[in-house]
Amino acid sequence: MKTGRIKKQSFTKFAFIALAGLVLWLGWPIYGFVSNQFETARLPFGWVELQDNAPAGQQLYDEAYLAAGNTSLLRLIDRRSKIHAPSLSAAVAIDGKLVWAGAVGWQDVKAGIAATPSTIYRIGSTSKVVTATGLARLVTSGNFDLDVPVSSYSPDLLNISWADLTARQLASHTAGLPGYEENTDWIGFYKSLALTSSFDNPKDALSMFDGSELVYQPGSDFLYSSYGTILLSAVMQEASGLPYLSLMNETVFVPLGLRTIEPDTARNNMKHRAVSYQTKGRQVKPWRSADLSHKLAAGGFVASPSDLVRLGSAWLDEDFIARNVRDDFWEPVRLTNGNVNIQDYAIGWRRKSRTIKGVGSLTHLNHGGISKGSQAWLMIVPEYGISVAISTNRRTDVFFDFADIYENFLEEFIPAIQKQRLENTEN
Repeated sequence: MKTGRIKKQSFTKFAFIALAGLVLWLGWPIYGFVSNQFETARLPFGWVELQDNAPAGQQLYDEAYLAAGNTSLLRLIDRRSKIHAPSLSAAVAIDGKLVWAGAVGWQDVKAGIAATPSTIYRIGSTSKVVTATGLARLVTSGNFDLDVPVSSYSPDLLNISWADLTARQLASHTAGLPGYEENTDWIGFYKSLALTSSFDNPKDALSMFDGSELVYQPGSDFLYSSYGTILLSAVMQEASGLPYLSLMNETVFVPLGLRTIEPDTARNNMKHRAVSYQTKGRQVKPWRSADLSHKLAAGGFVASPSDLVRLGSAWLDEDFIARNVRDDFWEPVRLTNGNVNIQDYAIGWRRKSRTIKGVGSLTHLNHGGISKGSQAWLMIVPEYGISVAISTNRRTDVFFDFADIYENFLEEFIPAIQKQRLENTEN
């Protein structure tokens, strides 16, 4: 009897330890998510104080923009200090050519490695523009129709309610797919918090949300959903017969000479990869490990600002993306009731109008991105042939505390563009 009692106690102890281990294993990613997202339950170690004497540098590729570049670098220095960013980097391309790139701060704070114009950052949802570029190339080639049901390209979809969705709906967030918070596929929801699952094929990543129902009738409303872009990338590879990354390499990255736009999981450019940070005042600490492969097409790429503006400028090249395709992609999508969606979202881009000091009213196409310990911004102003990109390796509480510096860049570079155009006309 005593031996049986000991065995029972041992089993109970083992079961308790196993249960505690399971709870810890399941709960730790959620703890990490909560502590990173809401800055609560902070661990007391690992924090490093940001210094005031941040390194800064720039590369000028066209002497006509020397004054604009010098002033823009000063703007970067001031903004980095105000938002307590480890680093801030930006680039400007005009008429398809990179003209200026600058960076201030640290790529790696603890190691004292300065950020440079070559530093590579997570770009978050700016990845959607990357995918939209591949999609536009497919449409330009005549091998893809935005308005046919996606089941015509990918008949073995995991969720029958996706069968009649179109690429236009998926790329404009009007398909009715849930966002992360609306996802009722609980296993997938947990994985989106844990960020420990790796996916080599976007079709496999559909399991993250294939058990969730549509949240509204397709085309009738707008809900920002990265899941739509993930599904779109799976459909694109089925339609092209190429794996998603091979498709992007062959149609976008190689033709444009883009060497830094790659999956966050890639290890090709680690020498220039910025550490992503969480922040608390002037203190920073590296963001916890995260696998973003499940949302590669929607938020899992990294890039330098210089390559982002090269990508943006390519949209102004009618030999790269046909004009009628570009115009279609840049037109905000209307709902079934005839109204433009609430975010003026087109296909992979938002279209906005803005009045810029010293310039006047202009229309621009843009997309911002928020990722784990980083933010990015990419915009195009077609009227002036200018593309601007900005990146940082932290997250600000208010996104435009970081991104609205684009207005300062436009204030500097557009008058220089106008001067160049006038001189070219006179000559």
